[in-house]
Amino acid sequence: MSDSTERIEEKTAGVPAVDDLLRMLQLNPKESQDGFESFEAMTLNRESSRIYGGQVLAQAIVAGAQSVAADRTMHSIHAYFVRPGDVDQPLSFNVKKLNDGRSFSTRRIQASQASEEIFSAIASYQTDTQGAEHSSPAPENIPDPESLPTVAELVGHVPLPIAQAIAFERPFDIRHVEPPLWLAADPERKPSTAIWFKAFAPLGDDPVIHQAAIAYASDYVPVEPGLRAHGKYWLEQGMKVASLDHAVWFHRPARADEWLLYVLDSPSAQDARSLATGKIFTAEGVHVATVAQETMLRLPEYRENITAPYQD
Repeated sequence: MSDSTERIEEKTAGVPAVDDLLRMLQLNPKESQDGFESFEAMTLNRESSRIYGGQVLAQAIVAGAQSVAADRTMHSIHAYFVRPGDVDQPLSFNVKKLNDGRSFSTRRIQASQASEEIFSAIASYQTDTQGAEHSSPAPENIPDPESLPTVAELVGHVPLPIAQAIAFERPFDIRHVEPPLWLAADPERKPSTAIWFKAFAPLGDDPVIHQAAIAYASDYVPVEPGLRAHGKYWLEQGMKVASLDHAVWFHRPARADEWLLYVLDSPSAQDARSLATGKIFTAEGVHVATVAQETMLRLPEYRENITAPYQD
């Protein structure tokens, strides 16, 4: 074992990021008003001045679960990121009951800061029901996660704050199946990618926390199929990306502290937007969730074609 690997393992051995994740998913009830159930949440992940979208999505899932009967489980959430969130301000979540039927419940979940809405979602819940069943097969010939390098091994040596945060301050162990896009583009330019992920530490047994954690991690890589297709990489100067929306369908229970395979492709990119769809499987090949996201993908070579200021 090299000295650099020993230093990386020493640095990651006591990573507090999972504790921070669990603390962020502990929402504080507020006084309800105007037909909303209200909660307050905080941000502990500070990779940049903007709140990571997966965090708000995960917290929304926890907020929504507080408003439905215990026998109803979220099966889908469709969310829009309305404006950037500020990591230095607390988050307020409002949950409104739209419908409670015999089998399904529907909720609107909104997040705001300083009286401005930054996130809006509709979520649906269902009681356990017997019915027809089929699922997608997991892809074959995928290498085991333990055989792949960690993010810390890939970028832990880069002396940039963002690289250090990615390497050592995230709550999930992520293993890239293809060559990662941190420092260089993918020469094959295929609009697809796959990763393994799991939390660095146990998350307990609450299924809501595991749904929230899966949603949290699902926001890390949907832009990557678009980046691969166009020969781009994360640390390239002059590029601007942001999640515009995010949808998750939860098909079957899964634990986010056990290895999950996340396979994505991008069917289309246009008008500085890139669409990605993804499937999440357990290590045993069970299809547990499907994800769709559109991201803003502004590339530096197209700046000259923009008449308005290059900002959003």
